[in-house]
Amino acid sequence: MNILDTFKSRHLFEDMTSPELAKALDKTICVYAGFDPTNDSLQAGNFVTIMTLAHLQRAGHKVIALVGGATGLIGDPSGKSKERNLLDAGQVERNLEGIKENLSRFIDFDPASKNPAIMVNNYDWFKDFTFVDLLRDVGRYFRMGVMLGKDSVKKRMDSDDGMSFTEFCYQILQGYDFLHLYKTYGCVLQLGGSDQWGNITAGTELVRRMCGAEVYGMTFPLVCDSTGKKFGKSEGNAIFLDARKTSYYDFYQFFLRAHDADVIRYLKIFTFLTLERIAELEDSLNKAPERREAQQALAEELTRTVHGETGLAVAKKATQVLFGGSLEGLAASELENIFANVASATLPIEQVMNQPVSEVLSAAGMLSSKGEARRLMQQGGVYINNERVADAARSFGQTDLIEGRLAVIRSGKRNFFILKVSHGA
Repeated sequence: MNILDTFKSRHLFEDMTSPELAKALDKTICVYAGFDPTNDSLQAGNFVTIMTLAHLQRAGHKVIALVGGATGLIGDPSGKSKERNLLDAGQVERNLEGIKENLSRFIDFDPASKNPAIMVNNYDWFKDFTFVDLLRDVGRYFRMGVMLGKDSVKKRMDSDDGMSFTEFCYQILQGYDFLHLYKTYGCVLQLGGSDQWGNITAGTELVRRMCGAEVYGMTFPLVCDSTGKKFGKSEGNAIFLDARKTSYYDFYQFFLRAHDADVIRYLKIFTFLTLERIAELEDSLNKAPERREAQQALAEELTRTVHGETGLAVAKKATQVLFGGSLEGLAASELENIFANVASATLPIEQVMNQPVSEVLSAAGMLSSKGEARRLMQQGGVYINNERVADAARSFGQTDLIEGRLAVIRSGKRNFFILKVSHGA
């Protein structure tokens, strides 16, 4: 199967600048995609770009991941309704390091491997580029009518906020990226989301004008769920690949909650499962949707890819724990990961050990008063480490503290709280 056919069968293709690309992909070519360093971690929304590059590398093509250290200082207006806050050089540098680590989980950058990918930073070739150089050597190849006619520009020009000259020049910089990579590495294909079409064609046209060569662009669809919500968002929050920003559990649960109408498409886009295996999962979904086998496969595949077997194990154990399962065998550090987004408080050990549970919960701020805590315990609604507190007069004991430093408190079915203790100097 031609790699282009693979992309089409997996919802990873929307358009290309020339039908000749299909023939070009029959040979080994050099391809690149860019990543915007607006954060020190990539997000689930970056998966489409990452997977497209990974498929190309597996097919034997030379892959370049470009991180926009220079263009990130400006901000891409594509798909945005207003101008981004500009980053300073220090922020961009910190973000580059995080992105490099994220990408290395999916794409092989090992120089000792058979077909290593490379990572480049466009700041390296723009840092010594003067404004006069840009106007004289590059700007003269761009035509205002074409630039103003691009959808990303027209939408912003028609908005209340308009578009700054800084953002307007973004397509020139991205176009020059393609020219530089063509001259330096022989790169002939740029990938991007459908909102990048204008920036991609700016590059293909610049290479044609300056070098007389044909290079190509290919776009993939912007992924939305069946409700039209942009993929990678959960209740307004991005799903990050860094566990410090999105816990193993939250990452796993995001994919486990995929709608039936979306999950098969997600399996094709975001995993390397064979189409035959995905067809089996689709059959299971149609016959027994309540089993959610397809969602489980999606969550497991992606969590394993991003966080390894350890992260997957913690996520699955967290799922059990959060539904009342035993905490046995879990270390305090693992529980801190599982409950990373749960309210917590730290009390001195003397305020916890051998003190009435009602007083401890009140002092920690989990419940508003000792009276409320006692009433809830009398109703059987308080749990320590997922074991119900049967005696309202019970005190905290040493066995209630995991590794002597924390306890998982729960009221009702889902209201968790982490109690930590300090042991003084």
